[in-house]
Amino acid sequence: MGDNSIYQDLSKFKLPKNFRGKPAIIVQFWWIIQSTLFSWSPQFMYGWRRFLLRLFGAKIGKKVIIRPSVKTTYPWNLRIGDYSWIGDNVVLYSVGEIKIGRNTVISQKSYICAASHEYRKLTFNIIKAPISIEDEVWISTDVFISPGINIKKGAVIGARSSVFSDVGAGEIQYGNPSRYIKPREIKK
Repeated sequence: MGDNSIYQDLSKFKLPKNFRGKPAIIVQFWWIIQSTLFSWSPQFMYGWRRFLLRLFGAKIGKKVIIRPSVKTTYPWNLRIGDYSWIGDNVVLYSVGEIKIGRNTVISQKSYICAASHEYRKLTFNIIKAPISIEDEVWISTDVFISPGINIKKGAVIGARSSVFSDVGAGEIQYGNPSRYIKPREIKK
């Protein structure tokens, strides 16, 4: 394309300096560890996977359950509170910081995406946008959380939803894009 580009010219794309937060060799080493020691570990070895993530700078709380098929781009940008669960085949695209609170469930096949591209620029710059998922949230199966989103305490996101705007405390949302359905009520 070169000079004829009018929307994006990837020949002009450059990663910002220190974009990954660690040297390339550390990034590659993490990806090797994740593809082997992490993903090959038996299902019950939650402590082992917490140890590996912490070794690479993640802040992981007590008794967090992380399945061996979880993919984390940069663990040093990941925070997970006590007693939370991260399900099978979840992707934590932690280019930007991802904070997950206590007692929170991220169900299988969900994609938590803390980066995007600036599509209005010819250079297609990559941008970080942190995600905050507070305490006692349930992200159901196969949910996409877009960059820069805040999901407040106790919210529930229905299966196969796409979240493109912040979610209030105790809200149940569903759809693509997700929309408010009703408040979460707890039966005692």
